[in-house]
Amino acid sequence: MTELKGALIGCGFFAVNQMHAWNDVRGAGIVAICDRDPERLKIVGDQFGIDRRYGDAEALFADGGFDFVDIATTVQSHRLLVEMAARNKVPAICQKPFAKTLSDAKAMVEACRNAGIPLMVHENFRWQTPIQAVRKAVETDAIGTPFWGRFSFRSGYDVFSGQPYLAEGERFIIEDLGIHTLDIARYILGDVRSVTARTKRVNPAIKGEDVATILLDHENGATSVVDVSYATKLSKEPFPETLIELDGSEGTIRLTQGYGLEVTNAKGTTTIDVSPKLLSWASRPWHNIQESVYAIQQHWVDQLARGAEHSTSGADNLKTFALVEAAYDSAARGQTIDVGAMLR
Repeated sequence: MTELKGALIGCGFFAVNQMHAWNDVRGAGIVAICDRDPERLKIVGDQFGIDRRYGDAEALFADGGFDFVDIATTVQSHRLLVEMAARNKVPAICQKPFAKTLSDAKAMVEACRNAGIPLMVHENFRWQTPIQAVRKAVETDAIGTPFWGRFSFRSGYDVFSGQPYLAEGERFIIEDLGIHTLDIARYILGDVRSVTARTKRVNPAIKGEDVATILLDHENGATSVVDVSYATKLSKEPFPETLIELDGSEGTIRLTQGYGLEVTNAKGTTTIDVSPKLLSWASRPWHNIQESVYAIQQHWVDQLARGAEHSTSGADNLKTFALVEAAYDSAARGQTIDVGAMLR
């Protein structure tokens, strides 16, 4: 495989994980970086040996010399940068949350479609080893047809120390974390017809909601609950694990704390360890997410080489983004929201 050259825009907290992962990915590497903050640009450039450094994205695209761009900035700049990539006909990966509004997200997808370039959203939770194991168990018919599920991420972990901007937004947990959990629910049980949600702010030091409970009616008739919290103090902190319960016509699946996958059916109960790999640059407890960053970036490169659509393409991610918007709308209005109407 000819090695693809990439450029990274945004050298903040999470981008360091992406840079480490790009070093491990087969068939690609980062040759240029961009950030408006000279200090962050220097830190990442020096750490990863990147000589081409830019403080302005327009200048980066004008110089070119790369095959794709990885946009790892905060959401406010995503539409501007994705449309810039489209104008320059450079395939793009965009960090989540994809856009500020669903209309912005649709415009970004349309811009890349018209430019004839691939667009993938860095929606990496579905690429976690435990989540992939659950999906495989469902696909191999281990529990028959799933009719009910629960996708749970409840924690008391202090995410604000590393990402203080999370405490400042009017929206928090659904937009930042729930988007991942909703995407997992879609990935495992299929697309969603309607959403009912309730939210709460428990931590008085933040502006947005830190607890959300969301009921999903899936198009195939299954029902699931997505529940997320950063206000839940437990004797054993589960961060950053997503716990899953699935009931099917022929059995059940439980993804438990500590990465145990328990499958019960007519053959009995089997439990296997589906722990993520601890990569050389990763650290606990983040290693689950860090491994999934590597996995999704490898997927990006492999699909580019095949000329095939990505699992979390921009078009696919509109369906997850719509769930986020529907959840906020439902919580505000106290009503069930038709997701299909939002996508039309």
